[in-house]
Parts: sequence; C-alpha cells; structure tokens
Amino acid sequence: MGGNGWHQTGPYLPDLAAAFRRAQDEELARDDHGFTGLTIDQLWRDEDWHEYVFTGGTGTVLDQVRLVDPTHPGDGPSMRPLTPAEITPWCPTGRPTLAEWLDAMHTDALPWPDRAAGHCVILHRGGAPDAVGYWGITAD
Repeated sequence: MGGNGWHQTGPYLPDLAAAFRRAQDEELARDDHGFTGLTIDQLWRDEDWHEYVFTGGTGTVLDQVRLVDPTHPGDGPSMRPLTPAEITPWCPTGRPTLAEWLDAMHTDALPWPDRAAGHCVILHRGGAPDAVGYWGITAD
C-alpha cells in the first residue's frame, strides 16, 4: 500500500504551533474517529491511536503529532512549515493566497512530504495572513 495525499486549511494565529494545535482541535471536534473524549495529547499517548494512524490515518492534521522547524528533515509524524525557498518557486511574492496554494497543489508545484508527514504554509488575503494551508501523505 502507499500513502494517500490530503489537504485542508485551518485558522491563522501568529504562533504557527498554536495555529496547528487549533486546527487539530477543530478537526477532532468534527470527527473523533471513534476515540471519543480524548484530547490530541491523549490520542498520541494511546497505542490504539498509533495503530489507527499508521495503518490508514485520518487524512487530516490529526495524523501529525507536532509542528517542527522548517529545517527539520521531514520525517513523520510531524508537520513542517515550508521554507521561503520552497514557497517562491510557485509564489514569487512569498505571500501565497488560497487560490495560489490550491493551484500549486493541483499542478504539483508544491513539495510533497514523505509518507506519515505533512507540510504547511501561511495563506494571505489582501496581503495579510488569513489562514494556514496543510497537506500531507498518510502513513499507510
């Protein structure tokens, strides 16, 4: 089997780690995948959750345990922000909009992570940060 690609957006916060956690909390509130009553921290301490994520996953931000530095090697299950050098080939201004991000995704201009990992980028509207785009590959 091979991993499946996925993408979603989440709220922007100046602290990207806090934005990632909020996106996880919102996704968990939408669908707890049968792990009712557990927080994201509790899920990542649960062996059944590990089995669930690594044999299929959710295809969402729930599949990554933490946000890492943009220079992190990229192995999962982590979410890594793109570096400016990874953004400018598909968005010369370095301030991508939702439309530019989606276009880059559909034309394979975006760098895709390895299996069980994700990438993210801040999305702009009217020149100001507005949301965060997340995408990744499931572990299965």
